[in-house]
Formats: sequence, structure tokens, C-alpha cells
Amino acid sequence: MRNALGGVQSVLTLGATSDIARATGLALTRTGARHFVLAARDTDAAERAAAELHAAGATTRVQTFEAEDVASHERLLDEAFATGDIDLVLLAFGVLCDQEQALRDPAVAVHTATVNYVAAVSLLVGVAQRLRHQGHGTIVVLSSVAGQRARKSNFVYGSSKAGLDAFAQGLGDALAPEGVRVLVVRPGFVHTRMTAGMPPAPLSTTPDRVADAIVLALAHGTETVWVPRPLRLVMAVLCHLPRAVFRRLPI
Repeated sequence: MRNALGGVQSVLTLGATSDIARATGLALTRTGARHFVLAARDTDAAERAAAELHAAGATTRVQTFEAEDVASHERLLDEAFATGDIDLVLLAFGVLCDQEQALRDPAVAVHTATVNYVAAVSLLVGVAQRLRHQGHGTIVVLSSVAGQRARKSNFVYGSSKAGLDAFAQGLGDALAPEGVRVLVVRPGFVHTRMTAGMPPAPLSTTPDRVADAIVLALAHGTETVWVPRPLRLVMAVLCHLPRAVFRRLPI
């Protein structure tokens, strides 16, 4: 349950080894979070993330998590919720594919869609059922500005995030009357291991800034957050450009 000040105490992180997930976990400890379930494919890396949280005063439990193994998701969630209520679930996993490779190899495109959308849907439905049963809880979904309008340079990734974003918004609307919140987070280019070696886009940001934006949004009851905030205006313009004009942009 949340503490006396309304702060999150227990957290389940799906994709716990991502740079944003690690930064968000540490940011949440500064607002009172004390119990974490860290679900990740790389359990060694998850143990390192757990050590960081231990140093910040939290208790942790690491679980093996394979996004594409949809059949294992119910068992994963059963184990995560077995020891008590969870206040916040952070969906932080995803893959960023090479666009040209995805256009040559259907398996790459399917892998991207499966991890970023299909697996996310599977887990979000399962999480929603459990939070409804609790009667409280918050889901934080890491979307992307890439999902606001698919660009020719990364439409495979962008389309997968567009599906996730739309699903998360609809889920939030459906759960609102039942005391469960969904926060959709739309970062731009974030300097992480996943984007290492890529030329940074304008208005790029860091995992720590994304984490701070999440914590602030949770405190204010926000449903959608852009990181950094000016991206909201940029994407509003891009989303309303005529397609013939948008197609000619070098993006």
C-alpha cells in the first residue's frame, strides 16, 4: 500500500535492467518506495540494479522475465504479486531495431512488434486484472514520441510504439473508474545503452530526467508526460503536417 503521504512503496519493474528503469527505481526510493520486484531477461544485470536499490534502503526480489514468452507472463505476475499488493508497475522493456535490417528480414520486424506491442499487451492485461482486484495501483508505460507519427526512417519501431501508446491510453480510460491509473510517458531521444552510437536528435534527454519527470507526474496525477516538455509542441506540429509535406522531411 502507499505510505501515509500517498507515496508509492511497492514497485514491479518489467524490464528492470533498462537505463530508464534503473534511474526511475532510484528516483522512487527518494519518495518512499521500499520494496521492488525486478523482472528482467538478464538476471545478473538485474542483481546489479538490485544492489543499487539496496544501497538506497530498499528490499528487492529478482525474477526472470522473457518478453516474447507470452505463455510465461501469467506465472511471472502471479509470483510478483504473491507477497502482497503492488502500488506501481513500470513497463520499461522494448527493443529498437535497425530499420534497414527490418525491411530485409521479416523476422526482425516481427520481433520488434512482438516485444514492443504484443508482449506489452499481454502483460498490461494481466497487470490490470490484478490491480483491479487490489482496488488501487498505477501503471507507468514507457512509450515514445516515435509512436506519435510513424517516420520513414524508423516506422517499424514507431508503429510498435504507436500501438502500445494507443492501448495504454485506452486501458487508462477503462480503469479510471476502478481506482487504477495509467501514466503514459513519451520520451524523445534518450542517451542510453540502447541508443549508444546513434546521432542524438534535437531535444535529447537522459534517463535521470525521464525518471524525474515520471516522479513529478505521479505526484501531480498526470496521465501523459512528454520528456522534455517542448516535444509536445513539436509533435503537435508534425502530426498535423500534410502527408506530402511530412514525407519530404529529413526525419
